[in-house]
Amino acid sequence: MDRFAELLDRLVLTPSRNAKLRLLVDYFSTTPDPDRGLALAALTGDLDIPGVKPAMLRGLIGERMDPVLFAYSYDYVGDLAETVSLVWPAPDEPPDGASPRLNEAVEALMAAGRVRGATVFAGLLDRLDASARFALIKLATGGLRIGVSARSAKQALAAMGGVDIAEIEELWHGLAPPYLGLFAWLEGRAERPPATAPALFKPVMLANPVGARDLETLEPGDYAAEWKWDGIRVQAASEQGRARLYSRTGDDISAAFPDIIDHLDFEATLDGELLVGRPDGETGSFSDLQQRLNRKTVSARTMETHPAFIRCYDLLRIEGESLRDKPFRERRKRLESFVGGLASPKFDLSPLVRFDNWSALDDLRRAPPHPVIEGVMLKRWDAAYVAGRPKGPWFKWKRDPFTVDTVLMYAQRGHGKRSSYYSDYTFGVWTGTPEAPELVPVGKAYFGFTDEELMQIDKFVRDNTVERYGPVRAVRAEPGHGLVLEIAFEGLNRSKRHRSGLAMRFPRISRLRWDKPAAEADRLENLQALLDR
Repeated sequence: MDRFAELLDRLVLTPSRNAKLRLLVDYFSTTPDPDRGLALAALTGDLDIPGVKPAMLRGLIGERMDPVLFAYSYDYVGDLAETVSLVWPAPDEPPDGASPRLNEAVEALMAAGRVRGATVFAGLLDRLDASARFALIKLATGGLRIGVSARSAKQALAAMGGVDIAEIEELWHGLAPPYLGLFAWLEGRAERPPATAPALFKPVMLANPVGARDLETLEPGDYAAEWKWDGIRVQAASEQGRARLYSRTGDDISAAFPDIIDHLDFEATLDGELLVGRPDGETGSFSDLQQRLNRKTVSARTMETHPAFIRCYDLLRIEGESLRDKPFRERRKRLESFVGGLASPKFDLSPLVRFDNWSALDDLRRAPPHPVIEGVMLKRWDAAYVAGRPKGPWFKWKRDPFTVDTVLMYAQRGHGKRSSYYSDYTFGVWTGTPEAPELVPVGKAYFGFTDEELMQIDKFVRDNTVERYGPVRAVRAEPGHGLVLEIAFEGLNRSKRHRSGLAMRFPRISRLRWDKPAAEADRLENLQALLDR
């Protein structure tokens, strides 16, 4: 556990992506099997220890520490795993033996199951120091939150073995922890594992944002344009009777969308946008889609009220034939024929946008025909389907973001390297009468600002706290005193779950308005008017 604990500590304290990758490469290169494979599974979210949950952890610490003192400690530290690892009392008698290895800890917890999980977990914590306790808790409960994505871990593997990350992504869903064959291949001790599992993920092709002068060098006739819908990019694969639905990062999300899986009765791989319909037959917003996302199971009622479907962009494979090396013009023609032959409401074709010049397309981009469209995609007619984000073949040209001036209302500490700062913010706009103005929350944001601005906001929060609600601080926010935050966002949706009746899409802080009095921040009516447009 000690080496894994050291890795997590260093990753948390390392802001640079390239430096994180070097740490991962070093760990994977110098750590023996099966420890490194289990660590990889934890980093990619593929390690599930069912007997350990946060509620159980709270119960264990509640038996060993005054609950009020723990609540104060948790409020100060801001992270459950870190708090427990620091306050866990030393056992009455020193434990026998050295600190357990990572694989020993995982095997013990897996064997314990739910019945003996608490006892075994407490015994392991007694044998570890604070750093290793933190690592074990994070490992067992999931959600490491160390600034390393599953793709970053795969990128480190690619760098370790000197291979393209696309090779690893194509193999990934046919592998299982602790990945002995994968590491043997990367170290040159064995052949590449065969990609024999059916319906494997194909690394997706991504687009670059249109830059300030990109269009000056591009010929309109070389590109097709299609609407960019505000859902999530997915890949639907069906082969040899096996059907899977993947996110664009290769996560298997099939369990949340059985209504899609039931209709994957063909031999093909489709690339498209996952959306949901509404009772009126219209395409639902991203807020509607969120009712279906991140679920392990979904009820029949939810599938009825929020039916999922895929708006198809591309055809990557059909009847065992790979089309990824074909030009987009040919793939599009094959896609039109394939989708047209499907007798299923779960798949429709993404329409092309007709335009004569960039100016005409710009006008369409700014005023799309449907509120769930967030811009246009440009795809070279002669471009193959290439994994990654190559410059030139594909561009995304999104609508300009909306902005609104809001007032900071609440703040909470962040996680990882931000755990000492108030970096998660709730902001609101004015409602009520001029004589009795009231702030109503309209969103939350935790990015968009620089490190210097973070320290400025953190100081403002500490200097202007008027109330505390557990880990949340209420900040002084009045017409004559308050911090104005300019918020950029992609769109608005109606929401019954929010007090304001609105939900923002991708809110982020675009700038701090120290120059603007809080009384001059926007009103709720301004946002409602934007929603009604």
